[in-house]
Amino acid sequence: MKTLEDLFIAELADMYDAENRLARALPKLAKAASHKELREAIEAHLEETEQQTKKLQRVFKAFGQAPHGKKCDAIVGLLKEAEQIVSENQGSPTIDAALICAAQKLEHYEIASYGCLREWAEQLGNQMAADLLQEILDQEKTADEELTELARERCNDLAQRDEIAPRSVRPIRARVPVDTW
Repeated sequence: MKTLEDLFIAELADMYDAENRLARALPKLAKAASHKELREAIEAHLEETEQQTKKLQRVFKAFGQAPHGKKCDAIVGLLKEAEQIVSENQGSPTIDAALICAAQKLEHYEIASYGCLREWAEQLGNQMAADLLQEILDQEKTADEELTELARERCNDLAQRDEIAPRSVRPIRARVPVDTW
């Protein structure tokens, strides 16, 4: 029979894999962004993601486990969807709004996962692990809030303004091939 600690370690391995996959995908998302602030926000979150991986290693050690990943099917699917969103909106005024949508789907998955992991770490009596997971959860929530702000204050409006502008005054955007993620 599985224990809560078994479940915790399995989900921790899932998120360890997720963070490693995100670290490889975020540079591609940043490259696809046409808005400077969005590109910078994605690049900043990449740095956080790399630090989060190190924090997860510490959480594994706090439970006497070697860090290891377990394929995170959810992130694989969300990254595939992000790739599709980028491909379908590349060269379009909607690219940044589409990127924010894809990024927020990723953030929401992480927020849900880290919320559960933090609660379980507390339940299992490992406050150090709970604190590290809370730090990651706070970073994910902040990233989500920053994406919402960028969408509301810039990207969504730019996509809509471009949508209603006469075709003759729309900027021409070069198509950049999307690499396989």
